[in-house]
Amino acid sequence: MTTKRKTIIAGTLLLVLLLLAVYIFKNNYQKENGASIRIATPTLFVHGWGSSYHAEESMVAYAQKQHATNSVIRADVNPNGKVTLFGTIKKRAKNPIVEVNLQNNKSIFAGTNNQIAAMNKSSNYIKDVIIALQKRYHFKRINLVGHSMGNLQIAYYLRNNATNSHMPHLNKQVSIAGHYNGYIGEQGAPNKTILNHAGKPQKMSADYRELLSLRKKFPQNADVLNIYGDMVTQVLAVMVTSPLILLALIAI
Repeated sequence: MTTKRKTIIAGTLLLVLLLLAVYIFKNNYQKENGASIRIATPTLFVHGWGSSYHAEESMVAYAQKQHATNSVIRADVNPNGKVTLFGTIKKRAKNPIVEVNLQNNKSIFAGTNNQIAAMNKSSNYIKDVIIALQKRYHFKRINLVGHSMGNLQIAYYLRNNATNSHMPHLNKQVSIAGHYNGYIGEQGAPNKTILNHAGKPQKMSADYRELLSLRKKFPQNADVLNIYGDMVTQVLAVMVTSPLILLALIAI
């Protein structure tokens, strides 16, 4: 056997060994970091203004009591978007739930007085949580549950990421007391919203106008449950027009 042939064989073996080492390292890395763990579609609970994951606990406890889920973890998000996950979703977990806990729970950012800019930034918290989950688990779809301000964050997240191929597809969305028309429904706002036959408000806040593009991006295969009422208090009035306002945003 010639020296040249020996060199070619040795080089080929070395390349094979190198590729095998890379494969083993990558496989072990994925196992250690959970990225290869396939899980059922996770459900994110996003709380409202000034609140925390404690507001989600009663709903989660009920889901557990009804055996709708057997896996619940928490995702703490600091003001800079750093996510810390508490708990582990097992491989065969049933309907895993993620309680989102925002430290910046009022969507207030230094140097930002514009509500639209603030909501755009705070909607990134949802994306941050999803990316943190993707680093540990493998899933292709996601469910989003929001209360009050959490719904606006979800709406802005979907507007910005619904067509992002790197993000999971929206499977189901539950909106609880969502005020999609800016501050309508809050203290000091008009007591009545006039809508046309398609649910479009006659008077639209800047926040609402900013979300109009969601109409062309909202996943049409997603199921949506909109929970609303007409209870009026000194602090909050959830408008009975909420279902039509949401419909005007997401229906094509």
